[in-house]
Amino acid sequence: MEFKKLFVIGIISLFCLQIFGQDNKYIPPKSRILFVFDGSQSMLSKWETGLKITVARNLLIEMIDSLSYLENVEMALRVYGHQHPVPPQRCDDTKLEVPFGKNNAAQIKQNLKNINPKGTTPIAHSLELAAHDFPECDMCRNIIILITDGIESCDGDPCAVSRALQKEGIILKPFVIGIGLDPQFRETFNCVGNYYDAANEESFQEVLGVVISQALNSTTAQVNLLDSYGQPTETNVNMTFYDRFSGKMKHNYMHTINHRGVPDTVILDPLSTYDLVVSTIPPVKVDSIKLVPGKHIIIAADAPQGNLIVKKPSTNAYNDLKILVKQHLKKDIINIQEIDKSQKYIVGKYDLEILTLPRIKIEEVEIKQSHTTKIEIPAPGLVTFLLGATGYTSLYAYNSNTLEWIYNLDENLTQQSLHLQPGNYKVVYRAKNAKETILTFNKSFVVKSGSSERIKLN
Repeated sequence: MEFKKLFVIGIISLFCLQIFGQDNKYIPPKSRILFVFDGSQSMLSKWETGLKITVARNLLIEMIDSLSYLENVEMALRVYGHQHPVPPQRCDDTKLEVPFGKNNAAQIKQNLKNINPKGTTPIAHSLELAAHDFPECDMCRNIIILITDGIESCDGDPCAVSRALQKEGIILKPFVIGIGLDPQFRETFNCVGNYYDAANEESFQEVLGVVISQALNSTTAQVNLLDSYGQPTETNVNMTFYDRFSGKMKHNYMHTINHRGVPDTVILDPLSTYDLVVSTIPPVKVDSIKLVPGKHIIIAADAPQGNLIVKKPSTNAYNDLKILVKQHLKKDIINIQEIDKSQKYIVGKYDLEILTLPRIKIEEVEIKQSHTTKIEIPAPGLVTFLLGATGYTSLYAYNSNTLEWIYNLDENLTQQSLHLQPGNYKVVYRAKNAKETILTFNKSFVVKSGSSERIKLN
C-alpha cells in the first residue's frame, strides 16, 4: 500500500513538474473528484479474493489515501443502493455521504467501510443529484468517477443525464469503472463517460490508477500558426479554446514564439474536446481537437498574414478617419481600421470603405504574406457653404451621369465647412421660409486637393 501511495504521488508530481517547472507561476485549477459508488445488493457477489464490495472499497480506500496528499485535490463520496433493501425497489436510494471539503479522506474511508449493500441501482438519478454536490467555484474542475457492477435498473437514462451535465458545464466527461461487468455492457456506459472495464481484481487496481492519473494530469500542446509556406512563423495573437460539448470558454492564451524560436507550450485540460479560435482578422478556427492525457500534441492552424495601412495626406483633416474592412464579396464588416495604423489580416482580398466625404470604395485589395499593402488617399479640399437663410441643403457627388447623395447640411446653420474629396459636386438648397418648390436653388462646383472654396447659396 505504501508503494502504491508513493507511485501515484510520484507520477503526478513528476508530470506537474515537467509542465510547470519549479519556478513557474502557473496555478492549476482545483480538481474536485466525486466518487459515485455502487452500494447495491449485487455488490455482495463473490469476486476474486472476496466480495465485490470488499475488494472495491479496499482498493478505493488505498487510492483515497494517496489522493489525500495532494493539496489541489478535493474529494466527495456519493453512494447509491445502500439505504433500502429490495424488494420493494427504491429508485431514490442515493445519498451524498461525504461532501467536498479539506482533509475529509478519513471520513470518506470510514463511510466506505460502513456501506452495507442491499438495494437497487439508480445510476441516472444519482448523476442527476450529483450536479448539486459541487459547490460553486470559478477555478475548479468537476470530475465524477462512477464505480459500478451493474447497469441502470430504474428506467432512468444515465447517458442523457451525463450529456446534460456536460452541456451545462457542470462536470467534465465522467469516468466509469465497471466491476466484473459483461463486456456487452461497454456500449451502455460509453455514452455516459470514459468507460474502463475491470474484469478482475488486478485490472481494477490498474484501471483505478489510470483513471486518477487521467483525471488529474494536464496536457501540453504547441499551436503552430502556419504562414503561406507552411512554416509556424505567425504569432502574437490570442487563442481561445472552447469546450466543444458545452460551448463554454476554457482557456485563453496569447500565442508566443519562445526563446528557442518555436511556438511556446500551452497547458490544456485533457478531459475536454476543444474548438480553437485564433483571433486573427478574420478569425481562424480548428474544430474537434482531442487530447490524450499526458501526451504532448501539436495543433496546426493555417494563419498566413500580411499588413494593411491606409495613409492619410499631409493634413489634420483626417486625424480620426476610419476604414471599414470586409472580405471581398462578403457583406459583414470584419474590422474598423484607423488611419495611419498598420493592421494584420489573413492573406487574401478585401474590400475597403474609407469614411471620407464622399466615401472612397476600393475593392480587391490584396494582402500578401509578410508584406505591407499601402493605400494612399488624396488630400481633400475645404468647402465652406454660405446660406442666405437657414434651410434644407443636400450635397451630391457626380457619379457618371447620376447624382450620389453624400451629406445633408445642418438645417439650423447658415455657415458650414466640410472636407471633400477631389471631384465634381452639386448642392441643392431651399430656405425654410421659402414655401414654393420652384425656389429650390442648385449649384455645381469642383473640388481640388488642397483647395479652399466658398459656395454662396442665396
